[in-house]
Amino acid sequence: METKGRLYGIGVGPGDPELLTLKALRLLRAAPVVAYQSATDKESIARAIVAQYLPGNQIEVLFHLPRALEPEKAKSIYDKEIEPIADHLAAGRDVVVLCEGDPFFYGSFMYLFTRLCDQYETEVVPGVSSLMACPVALGVPFTYYTDILTVLPAPLPAEELTTHLLMTDAAAIMKLGRHFTKVRDILHKLGLASRARYIERASTSQQRIIPLDEVDPDEVPYFSMIVIPTKNRL
Repeated sequence: METKGRLYGIGVGPGDPELLTLKALRLLRAAPVVAYQSATDKESIARAIVAQYLPGNQIEVLFHLPRALEPEKAKSIYDKEIEPIADHLAAGRDVVVLCEGDPFFYGSFMYLFTRLCDQYETEVVPGVSSLMACPVALGVPFTYYTDILTVLPAPLPAEELTTHLLMTDAAAIMKLGRHFTKVRDILHKLGLASRARYIERASTSQQRIIPLDEVDPDEVPYFSMIVIPTKNRL
């Protein structure tokens, strides 16, 4: 009976190549197949993070999981995109899938995991997420003692964002992009703008920290975050 390959989803961190874990590095170098996703006609961010560690003799598989799709439309596209990975696994080749940040924290690997984990032995390796990297880069402690931290996706309706922000001690608002203006206006309305800190591409050579009201809404990348640290100090 032919042996199936093993699937690995490894978190490669927020951008700094030195934030890759030792386990992820070991698996990355040993795998015959390395897969990673990228936006159409753009370099893969995940691959760029680990490029210096690739031995140069591996099969590389690029796939594309477009964002901002309705679930039903996305399903068939995602099913099709992962077929080459499934083919390698079926042929007995182990596949390491790269994922920026952490695979299970808004990570693209989740879409592969739900489609393949029942058919192939799968291991997920945690990674340093932007949720950890951004406060450190900003130099602001996020939470103390019993503070409550809430992670909010910016595409949520304004009413939901407002409700959650009123009920928490600290917050991280992710996936800003075209939703930045809505979020900024909510923070001003709630009196939180003075505590809010904006950062993009944390831990990379393109990292930028900009005062909230100086951010150009038309230039906000997907990999950006607004951090609202606790007002408490212990």
